[in-house]
Amino acid sequence: MIVEVDGLDDPRLADYAHRTDVALKKSVDRFGEGPGLYLAESAIVLERALAAGHRPRSVLALRGRPTEQAVALVGDAVPVFSGPDALLAELTGYALHRGLIGSLERPDLPTVGELIRGARRVVILEDVVDPTNVGAIFRSVAGIGADAVLVTPRCADPLYRRAIRVSMGTVLQVPWTRTGDWRSLRAELDAAGVRVAALALEPGAVDLRELAARAAAEPSTPLAIVLGTEGAGLTREAIDAADVVVRIPMRHGVDSLNVAATAAVAMWALA
Repeated sequence: MIVEVDGLDDPRLADYAHRTDVALKKSVDRFGEGPGLYLAESAIVLERALAAGHRPRSVLALRGRPTEQAVALVGDAVPVFSGPDALLAELTGYALHRGLIGSLERPDLPTVGELIRGARRVVILEDVVDPTNVGAIFRSVAGIGADAVLVTPRCADPLYRRAIRVSMGTVLQVPWTRTGDWRSLRAELDAAGVRVAALALEPGAVDLRELAARAAAEPSTPLAIVLGTEGAGLTREAIDAADVVVRIPMRHGVDSLNVAATAAVAMWALA
């Protein structure tokens, strides 16, 4: 259903009106209920969200081909607000370079136990606060291969607009959920038989190549790799909870890589 946008007074446009990711996450319906919302930017990301079973509330699209794409994706039951570039930029606070953006209901997250059951490779993100890094890690998870991602309570939300955009929508394809504290998380990993490898600059840390050789020798043993926040790295609690601490060998006096690059290298080595 196409709704022409000639002004900004339609209350249904509120999802797009300079709203932060946090405000969208806290959104509720008129009955004070609802899982919260997130924004999916571009036709390919919206398509991946719909393929994952996420429910669209509306779509905002530039007139012309983006509007046609939106209608083709969501059908007639979902309003597609169509308007000129300048007016939509005034509404959102940014230009719709990718043509359209959808407002969708956040899905319910599975439990940690449900998510890791049967998983061979798991990636755990501890307090990674930059949505760009979170999105890049999800893209590597999808492309190189891991079965699930666990994010700790202080980690940036994978459904933030920037994380979704950087991931090219793969955060909508890769199974993920939030964890509790390390004590409860370690218990759930133990129950599933998952060994834990922490990437950290610690005395006695083993070379990633050695971990890869061990993993190849025990292909039936599930393994989780733990990656820490930008700058400070992993907490002592995370390191102490690991079965093994691992480092990537470096050259030229460089001690470490960006966390997203580290994730890609580690997953490639352990694939």
